[in-house]
Amino acid sequence: MRWTTGRRSENVEDRRGFHVSPRVAGGGIGTIVLVLVALYLGVDPSVILNQTQMTVPGAGTSTQSAPYSASPEEQRLAEFVSVVLADTEDTWHALFRGMEKTYEEPRLVLFSGSVESACGLASAAVGPFYCPADQKLYIDLSFYSDLKNRFGAPGDFAQAYVIAHEVGHHVQNLLGIAEKVRSLRGRISEAEANKLSVMMELQADCLSGVWAYHADKARNILEQGDVEEALNAASAIGDDRLQRKSRGYVTPDSFTHGSSAQRMRWFKRGLESGNIGQCNTFQTASQ
Repeated sequence: MRWTTGRRSENVEDRRGFHVSPRVAGGGIGTIVLVLVALYLGVDPSVILNQTQMTVPGAGTSTQSAPYSASPEEQRLAEFVSVVLADTEDTWHALFRGMEKTYEEPRLVLFSGSVESACGLASAAVGPFYCPADQKLYIDLSFYSDLKNRFGAPGDFAQAYVIAHEVGHHVQNLLGIAEKVRSLRGRISEAEANKLSVMMELQADCLSGVWAYHADKARNILEQGDVEEALNAASAIGDDRLQRKSRGYVTPDSFTHGSSAQRMRWFKRGLESGNIGQCNTFQTASQ
């Protein structure tokens, strides 16, 4: 991916080195709220339930800062995500103008270990996420090491896809899609709520593809092999692949992000069309 000469975003918030000590949510109402937050964010609730350092806003936290020394590789990653974020800003500003709307830029928070957001406190194990309550993206850059070594999805455009996907959730929030889905979740079964979550995630994949289409058209960012890197990343974090790897079998009704094939298909749909209208996962019979 051609990124080194790209504009750097002014919307990056660096909280690396800040250590948040939570009041542990051991069960009951606190755990239920965490699971609801997880479902809203499109995170597998089992990940939340397995965390020992999770809490909800207002549950009581203390924050301490310490000198943080990032490696040259991590500093380069921090610069990289700033460029990718800036590129999504340029792309979505133009696309929103075409819809006669105003794009509100999200902020991206870099953190190490754990972070407190308006959606609660999360550890790095949750992975990158978007919080609609404060319109911020959160990422511990160590995730990119996991993406390469644990998930087998290396490459800078695979890393860019992760950012673009979370920005896709921000776009859903601005367009009112996230609010509609959230209002539906309280009135449907868990299985149906999971299906809605899958549709949200696949749409974010498609929107990340829309960004890639327009960014490449405007700024020629794609190099040979970049698309394959993104598709590989989409496949690597498909629910079926993750479930088979972690427990040896697959339970489709518990999917919250979509299968590998679905995630690849919707990213390609956005990339090939560049059309937001092609990303309506909620009206497509077969996702």
